[in-house]
Amino acid sequence: MNHHKKDKMSKSKKNKPEEKWVHAVVKSKLHPRNLHNTRYDFELLKKVYPDLSPFISENIYGDETISFANPDAVKALNKALLMAYYDVLYWDIPQGYLCPPIPGRADYIHHAADILSQSNYGKIPLGSGIKCMDIGVGANGIYPIIGCKSYGWNFIGSDIDAVSLASCQLIIDNNSVLKDKIELRHQTDQHCVFKNIIKEGEYFDLVICNPPFHASADEAKAGNERKTKNLGIQDGPLNFGGHSHELWCEGGEERFIRTMIHESKLYSKSCLWFTTLVSKQSNLKKFESTLNNIGVTHMRTIPMGQGNKSSRLLAWTYQDTVAQREWAGQRWKMPVV
Repeated sequence: MNHHKKDKMSKSKKNKPEEKWVHAVVKSKLHPRNLHNTRYDFELLKKVYPDLSPFISENIYGDETISFANPDAVKALNKALLMAYYDVLYWDIPQGYLCPPIPGRADYIHHAADILSQSNYGKIPLGSGIKCMDIGVGANGIYPIIGCKSYGWNFIGSDIDAVSLASCQLIIDNNSVLKDKIELRHQTDQHCVFKNIIKEGEYFDLVICNPPFHASADEAKAGNERKTKNLGIQDGPLNFGGHSHELWCEGGEERFIRTMIHESKLYSKSCLWFTTLVSKQSNLKKFESTLNNIGVTHMRTIPMGQGNKSSRLLAWTYQDTVAQREWAGQRWKMPVV
């Protein structure tokens, strides 16, 4: 991956953070390590999960596909993908809860792994010694599942919704590959992100977050209607679903991520890399400005995309290069040079 760097601070300013701004230049396609960056292997998927078969049909080009406007078909596809590629034999979510597209979730994890590698001499840290936090783990637990299987990482998953946590715990309890790898914690204050979750003396190598996008229920409903029309249907449920707290919060994405940024300052020594998805391009410059003012040492933005959907991953750390190397040496058993 090629990078071009922009220093946003005057050379004359003291204590200038080195390489603070790094905008990764990549095409809007899936990550090369993503197991889903080619067409779905429906023969394999039908073999591991026969219940997917009734949802498969041929498109106008004669290729096998499913109707992504059908939430039952999307759910069946997810079950098959998790069985075939992540050894997850049981996976289910409550009616109406978010059923996310797995390829896009996998992309986030692989890009996050690349970010960690930059603190580790270009080598991705592996194994249960790597501790990650998923803010808003949801009822589906997809991010921790992919992180556990792909890199062996351990996760703390937080959420404000008790039903989501119960559903995710059921997934963990029914899959031996996830037991003792994922711990869930209930965020009891909807206005907090890290408070009440990070314990005293606890350290995280990576924080990931896919924040609520919309600012109100009406806005979420309007977004649902646009998506269903784009899928060729006038009415009906959104194919990927989504409970209220998963789709919107007061102030929307902008307020949520601003809260996350400001709280991250309080845990600057407890977490190495903070990351979040940013859905609205118009919000990105605002967040970068806030991070610049709050005193981070490095920031990265990485464009991401799948099909017609585009997003970007925003990452920041308060640790300078030396501190990152020391972190890796102490926690990841890598030599300090």
